[in-house]
Amino acid sequence: MLSAGARLGWIGTGRMGYAMVSRLLAAGHDVAVWNRTRAKAEPLAELGATIVGAIADLAERDVVFSMVSASADFAEVTLGDGGLLRQDGAAPKILVDSSTVDADVSAEVRVEAAKLGTTLVAAPVSGNAKVARAGRLSVVASGPAEAFEEVRPYLEAIGRSVTYAGDGEVARLVKLCHNVFLGVVTQSLAEVTVLAERGGVSRAAFLSFLNDSAMGSVFTRYKTPAFVHLDLTPTFTPVLLRKDFDLGLEAARELEVPMPVASLTRQLVQGAIGHGHVSDDFAALLLEQAEAAGLALAPENVPVSDGLEPEQPELS
Repeated sequence: MLSAGARLGWIGTGRMGYAMVSRLLAAGHDVAVWNRTRAKAEPLAELGATIVGAIADLAERDVVFSMVSASADFAEVTLGDGGLLRQDGAAPKILVDSSTVDADVSAEVRVEAAKLGTTLVAAPVSGNAKVARAGRLSVVASGPAEAFEEVRPYLEAIGRSVTYAGDGEVARLVKLCHNVFLGVVTQSLAEVTVLAERGGVSRAAFLSFLNDSAMGSVFTRYKTPAFVHLDLTPTFTPVLLRKDFDLGLEAARELEVPMPVASLTRQLVQGAIGHGHVSDDFAALLLEQAEAAGLALAPENVPVSDGLEPEQPELS
């Protein structure tokens, strides 16, 4: 078993990684951090992190987390030149990867890790950086049950719920199913929002009703400000969503599962990318739907809640 004072390492401090590391630091854990662009990680030093100059500096940590953008990145930071699992026998006891990556790549890393005595726990998450900062991420994990139990306290420091799905790479499939559903729901939400506005209903009014109905959800609430204000500050880009659709649809082909709605939505996401929404938030699907309906949208200058922070009472 790991000691209560286990030394943690972290690879990747993009929007999500930064917020997740911050949760571990706030809980008082000892965390050393590496990021390809060091400057993006340096503010974490003020929160108590140790910033290191090379992945090799993390090899002797007890547990190392990784949060990177794609399968190739995960392979590079673990198995590439200078990777975590290429350090002359030095390796962490447990590697926890929270990225959304291909199960085959994950399985390859798992095999190579085992040769060094390192156990891989796949632990992808649901939520964006703001959700992470609020401590409301959902985590799904897979791998050997004993290793999962050892890292559970750290996962619980990062998210509000932690689900163990089983052995091997099954958490990867769970996350892909989640993200395919995320894209389909966002496209559907864009369609009905445009329909309501075309009929004379403001987006704020429609989404307020929806959010308080049986169809409302944590997701529809925290996407509401983006839809109402047309704020495309990225939390998750169409390019990353397309990547997850591709991985999910590939899994569907391998498992002989028809995915007609998901397949169509993937093409709509591709259309948004083709129209230049590369670095925008995937809420750009709303703009695409409005354009298809011949509807010009304008930001609505009204206050709306994202459901993540308590609403402030009005001052009298």
